[in-house]
Amino acid sequence: MKHPDPEHLDLIKRFLQASLREGIPWHDHGRKMTVVARLPAWMQHARNRDEVFRAIARIHASPLRA
Repeated sequence: MKHPDPEHLDLIKRFLQASLREGIPWHDHGRKMTVVARLPAWMQHARNRDEVFRAIARIHASPLRA
């Protein structure tokens, strides 16, 4: 299985850490869906935030990433 791109993981982490999640309409930047727009709802819930952060940290630390 291929690991996610580190830039995508960082984007997801920054999105989940943001206190205000403002997005620009898809028609303003030419894309219909971004990486964060495709996140499942459970990942966006505050109650799951720590678990998602731990998972991102495990992926970053994985020896298989090289």
